[in-house]
Amino acid sequence: MIKSLNTAATGMQAQQTNMDVIANNISNTSTNGFKKARAEFEDLLYQNIKEPGAASGLNAVSPTGVQVGLGVKTGAVQRDFSQGSIKTTNRDLDINILGSGFFQVGRPDGTIAYTRNGEFHMSPDGRIIDMNGNALQPEITVPSDAVKVLINPQGEISYVSASNAVPQAIGQIELATFVNPTGLKAIGGNLFQVTAASGEANIGNPGQSPFGSVAQGEIETSNVNIVEEMVNMITTQRAYETNSKVIQASDQMLQALTHLR
Repeated sequence: MIKSLNTAATGMQAQQTNMDVIANNISNTSTNGFKKARAEFEDLLYQNIKEPGAASGLNAVSPTGVQVGLGVKTGAVQRDFSQGSIKTTNRDLDINILGSGFFQVGRPDGTIAYTRNGEFHMSPDGRIIDMNGNALQPEITVPSDAVKVLINPQGEISYVSASNAVPQAIGQIELATFVNPTGLKAIGGNLFQVTAASGEANIGNPGQSPFGSVAQGEIETSNVNIVEEMVNMITTQRAYETNSKVIQASDQMLQALTHLR
């Protein structure tokens, strides 16, 4: 059987995965704190018809050999944690990380998740939570008489009440960094989980190396470059079509063989 049929099929499957990754990037262009991803590929095993360096005659060896590749597979989907653009909102509980680090939030099952999305809100009991109700860790509760919340670049949170204009400290934001952030597992909801590949979280205060500082009243937007993704989408589409042409050509070659008399 002509091997190019299977080889081209692996190419189509790889480009379909590539398109899925690109589609996810484009769909999250407006998702605050989203980090784009990139599919990475590797070639499959080779059929060694003649080994490179094999003897080809008296005192002679094959300089290149004959190796026929058997296709491609998706090796990894790499996430890009570069800084996204900054959008000014002037909301007290919108917090942007300038540099390295993740916010920590507590999930209902008791585990800690990590996020770059600094859109926080206030629960009915005054706790600072994300849009899904996960509490910022360590938990910080804003008193009911607060009229304004203040957050400095070092992550210290204070508030001003109607009866006292002097800021009163109520907590400290802590950030987490990882040796290999690309090893984090995305679980949806703008959240990541620790894995064996990411390493354990290193916890510290904003502004202390290697942690970035924080800025109040700002949001980090998605780092997706829509023009770049459109170019990647067109390239992927053309590669998919070309692989399908290979299958058509291989099929025609097989038809020619079956019609031999």
